[in-house]
Amino acid sequence: MSCYQPIDVPESSKEPFTDYSRWRLRSSEDGRHTWHYLRTDEECEAWPQTEIDRYWLGLPVDLPALPPPKDALDAARNGFKFYKHLQDADGHWAGEYGGPMFLLPGLVIGSYVSGMTFTQEERLEIIRYLMNLAHPVDGGWGLHIEGQSTVFGTALNYCVMRILGVSPEHPTLVKARATLHKLGGATGVPSWGKFWLSVLNVYDWEGNNAIPPELWVFPDMTPFHPHKWWIHTRTVYIPMSYLYAIRWKMEENDLILALREELYPQNYYSIDWPAQRNNICHVDLYAPHTALFDFLYSVLNIYEPCAAPPLRKLAMEKCYRLVVQEDENTGYQTLGPVSKMINLIIRTVVDGPESEAYKMHREKRADFMWIGREGMRMCGTNGSQLWDIAFITQALVETGLGDESENRDNLVRALRWLDQCQIQHNPKYFESSYRHPTKGAWPFSTRTQGYTVSDCTGEGLKAVLYIQEHVESTPKLVSERRLCDSVDLLLGMQNPDGGFASYELIRGPHWLELLNPAEVFGAIMIEHSYPECTTSVITALSIFRKHYPNYRSADIEKVIKKAVKYLHSAQTPEGGWVGSWGICFTYAAQFACESLSLVGETYENSPYLRKACEFLLSHQRADGGWGESYKSCETSTWVEHEQTQVVQTCWATMALIYAHYPKPEPIERAVRLVMSRQNTDGSWSQEAMEGIFNKSVTIAYPNFKFSFTIWMLGRAHHYLNELKSRQNGQRIGKARH
Repeated sequence: MSCYQPIDVPESSKEPFTDYSRWRLRSSEDGRHTWHYLRTDEECEAWPQTEIDRYWLGLPVDLPALPPPKDALDAARNGFKFYKHLQDADGHWAGEYGGPMFLLPGLVIGSYVSGMTFTQEERLEIIRYLMNLAHPVDGGWGLHIEGQSTVFGTALNYCVMRILGVSPEHPTLVKARATLHKLGGATGVPSWGKFWLSVLNVYDWEGNNAIPPELWVFPDMTPFHPHKWWIHTRTVYIPMSYLYAIRWKMEENDLILALREELYPQNYYSIDWPAQRNNICHVDLYAPHTALFDFLYSVLNIYEPCAAPPLRKLAMEKCYRLVVQEDENTGYQTLGPVSKMINLIIRTVVDGPESEAYKMHREKRADFMWIGREGMRMCGTNGSQLWDIAFITQALVETGLGDESENRDNLVRALRWLDQCQIQHNPKYFESSYRHPTKGAWPFSTRTQGYTVSDCTGEGLKAVLYIQEHVESTPKLVSERRLCDSVDLLLGMQNPDGGFASYELIRGPHWLELLNPAEVFGAIMIEHSYPECTTSVITALSIFRKHYPNYRSADIEKVIKKAVKYLHSAQTPEGGWVGSWGICFTYAAQFACESLSLVGETYENSPYLRKACEFLLSHQRADGGWGESYKSCETSTWVEHEQTQVVQTCWATMALIYAHYPKPEPIERAVRLVMSRQNTDGSWSQEAMEGIFNKSVTIAYPNFKFSFTIWMLGRAHHYLNELKSRQNGQRIGKARH
């Protein structure tokens, strides 16, 4: 295999490198998304571009200006008049789920070493995306699009550009290379970067700490057995350990030899590779190695040359079997894009490029590739379909917009999608692949991807209940039995501390976090209880028992009480909750206040909600909004953003409303801010990143700027009217007295 032919790339990336009028987004009934480029006028005529295509490509949607809203509910109505144009025919809303800058390297390096190509248009738009996302000052790339330049981001994305055919003399790469060398070169790349560069054969495997597959043949009861690790961590390290064990690497070619010269300020062949194992550039380091980590890995590094061949063979057979089971359990989506691309390499090495597995990986690779106005990126999963549809449907019901005749069809179509998205069976390989039950779950994205997520199941259950129980003439597509399956699943996911984790119960001891090998991420070794996951479960169970009071009522009451106790204990002394999946205190506050309100707590009777409201109000800005930096997630303390953020303003305001905060002024000011940011066609413009994971990586939820704005404005309209009525009633009562 050789590199792509050199490609002529403009120095400026402001304009698309392809004809954006020829891109089309195809969605299948299960919510699968793939982008396609049409090369002929006949194809374009047969498959016209839609408003959905144009919106996500950044092209003019050409929807008319709407009459200025008379009040907050009218603004919410205008918002949905725009947003309904982005609903797919099958009922769900498509959307980007990008932002991390270490995903594209896995896509391109994994494809390249496996002999899997890209179309010319995909190549061009991936290159353009990286040019657009290069740091405006130093030209490097970071861990995510809002972060500073790092060795991890710069070294790997430099390789991507070169693999795709960009000359090393292109100004973008000249600038990036200078930044990389200033940071010390690729020797200081974190461990995941060391792995990818070793696979590409531009970093020596001796520069990696040991990743022994033998851990998988320990008895399952062993405290550090990998099946007790967090699901994302183990699904990445299973295939990593296989490739490490065989030291698999791309064969040398002209590009490989050139990259060995370009990535390092010193001579590649003079580098002391074992000395680089713990060499991590200071700008990359978020989670430094612990003394225990360094000791245990020094032992593993000594063990590695002495590994017994029979034991290694047995371990590799188990890892390969787990890779195959993961592929088949998820329709070759796998849990996420990193594991997917490493699995692809293994299936290429073992099964060959003519195998059915290779063909399926190639087909499903497209599900992660998303093109937007900046170019083509790699998404964090195959989408966020369930997550997005759950919020907008709840918003429509809670605001009353779902009762309006022109919106009812949108909700019915959404219900049909929610119906087909629920997972009704456990995985094909259930116990042998260490999977948590999935029967009754809703996933984060699609049923095919097929992973239980606690808060997605909670929000999916809530959305179905809202539509089926509150919207007139809605068919009962999801049966009572299937709703009960969801409840059964959630009741079985509570951790001993009363909280809920993400994909499964906490399995491993907390001290395993001392062995975090990834340097750039935090809290990745085991599951943890999260306020957001816990609150989604409290909310879903509370709403379920209102409609089905006789089903497992004692169990539901016990779980809710224990979860509320956890939520109380998780509140910070200042009054906030640290968000782990959104930024950060404003995000967690909305969910926490909603769930506590459903068990009867209010600002007037709950010290927890009173403290939460005062905490939020202490950060409200002069313009009426809130603005919180992603660095809040890194430090677990409030860090102000440079600008007020519409989505965060909605989260904070919803928290006040759910808590029954008695004064209207802060809510009125927030409403004015959000309404002032609304465009004349009813939409809102994209602002800063909304999501976070692993403490340090931001990720995009661009549909949030519709669901939460519509939700907050509609709820605020009704709540402010209630407050005014209450105040008027009090004044009348005083006058009579």
